[in-house]
Amino acid sequence: MTLLEAPVLDRRLSLDPPPRRSRRPIRFLGYAALIVAAAAILLPFYWMLMSSLKANNDVYTIPVQWLPDPVVWRNYLDIWQKSDMTTWLVNTLILSVAVTFLQVLTGSFAAYGFAKIRFPGRNVLFLAYLGTLAVPWQSYMIPQFILFSKLHLSDTRWSIIALQAFGAFGVFLMKQYYESIPDELLDAARIDGMSEYGIYRRIMLPLSVPALASLSLLTLVTTWNDYMGPLIYLRSRDLWTIQIGLKTFVNTYNAEYALIMTGSVLSVLPIAVIFLLGQRYFVEGIASTGLKG
Repeated sequence: MTLLEAPVLDRRLSLDPPPRRSRRPIRFLGYAALIVAAAAILLPFYWMLMSSLKANNDVYTIPVQWLPDPVVWRNYLDIWQKSDMTTWLVNTLILSVAVTFLQVLTGSFAAYGFAKIRFPGRNVLFLAYLGTLAVPWQSYMIPQFILFSKLHLSDTRWSIIALQAFGAFGVFLMKQYYESIPDELLDAARIDGMSEYGIYRRIMLPLSVPALASLSLLTLVTTWNDYMGPLIYLRSRDLWTIQIGLKTFVNTYNAEYALIMTGSVLSVLPIAVIFLLGQRYFVEGIASTGLKG
């Protein structure tokens, strides 16, 4: 090595990045925080499951019994014998599936018009429609009930279906996803002579499976857990959903808390199974909704 090459070598050595410090402590703290957050979220569900296996007097004992002693498996038999659980689950399933199908259909179709079709006043109309999300349901609940009563829809399943068949949130969610699909793809289909209905059915829907899955799951969970709507419109016992039916275990002088927890577990179980089966599409749809390409 000559004397002229030494400064160059020293300069190269000085430009090398410093050794990377270990990130294991930071990663460990992140995992620990996630575990604590997950435990805090799952704790109420664990307590609900354990309470469904207790005797009625042991549900609210102090100190809290985190493990049932003794385990009362008979609660899962008594709830079918003491209530119309089958009718409640069937009614809830019918309403949830019908509302989810209609809201996905109407939301995705309207979102296609707002995202990919140009017409005068499109942005103003979309903002006005989106502004309905800011209006609380309680503000127009009574006029809506009077209208449905005059239309003879009260005390029928059609009242809940008509009430929730359209939603601005679904339109907003699908519009954001549609905007990530290139317009050149649709223009090529129009040049080939495909109609707007054909583009929606054969191009947009197949490319929007993650967003459709996300909207379906959110709508299904919301309709399945709805309490106020069925409470107001469904007065006949043969039309009650599971959320309304569980209140029959509460009377003036006593409440069968163990059976309430058992019914709650049976109510949560179908939603949990559906979420686990569609988790990949749900996460992908939520993650890509706000992206534009």
